[in-house]
Amino acid sequence: MSSPSTPSQRTATKAVIPVAGMGTRFLPATKAVPKELLPVVDRPALQYIVEEAARAGLPEVLMVTGRNKGSIEDFFDRTPELETALEAKGDQSRLDAVHASTDVAQVHFVRQGEAKGLGHAVLQAAAFVGDEPFAVLLGDDIIDARDLLLEQMLAVQAEHGGAVVALLDVGAENISKYGAVAVEEAKVSGDAAGDEVFRITGMVEKPPADEAPSSLAIIGRYVLPPEVFAAIRETPPGRGGEIQLTDAMLKLVDDGVPVHGVVFSGRRYDTGDKLDYLKAVVQLAVEREDLGPAFAPWLRDFVADLPVEGASPA
Repeated sequence: MSSPSTPSQRTATKAVIPVAGMGTRFLPATKAVPKELLPVVDRPALQYIVEEAARAGLPEVLMVTGRNKGSIEDFFDRTPELETALEAKGDQSRLDAVHASTDVAQVHFVRQGEAKGLGHAVLQAAAFVGDEPFAVLLGDDIIDARDLLLEQMLAVQAEHGGAVVALLDVGAENISKYGAVAVEEAKVSGDAAGDEVFRITGMVEKPPADEAPSSLAIIGRYVLPPEVFAAIRETPPGRGGEIQLTDAMLKLVDDGVPVHGVVFSGRRYDTGDKLDYLKAVVQLAVEREDLGPAFAPWLRDFVADLPVEGASPA
């Protein structure tokens, strides 16, 4: 019989989504509306993230909130007055959409209190998680529903234990914006049926390009063991005076805990800044069965009429 500490003995059932950030890149809109509730077509980015967790078999979700984020709790709560009004109008499609946002998962909330970094935000989930692995999903990254990144990460964690992070090759010119990793040369796995998986040997938060160990960046998906909470508690403030999750995970690496990276090659929509947010809205709208057939032809005509950059006006 295997011991209780073997990876196969524990299965992740919970997801943690930190949503305490101030959203300063989207001011003035985010003075009153949390950035996580800004619409990506007709659903807030946060709903896409919760739906992803539920699809991956994580029915319990904890959101780590901060000040002025009460509207997030309201969004995932029932709205009897609205539902009654839609029922009276016979507007079943919109009623179904409202129900989808409240029924997708069992959503819980906890306050971070002070904005001390991502590591500190994750630490607030310790009581919720207990003694089992769990996923962390950051709200700026929407993963296309057709790409099973989180499912693959959970499978890697179940097989190898320890922690698993999602990686993206962003190129040497962009790596200074991300947490970068060093990996063993040999792949753990990876074929046509799934993304490449590597054992991680080191990581550093936002390194200068000439000091980065690779061009593989950590993006906003993690599957973590409960041991990460002890590592966070022992992690002093790092870059920006905040407790960095990257630093706590590096401690896991140093302690011999297996940490693997899944190099994602699918469709990712970045809603973290204004330009990428606009791109995400366009990409997802074109893919929609109800919008794409009309939107795509209009978009082609609009783009065709745009002046060529650098060209003189007629």
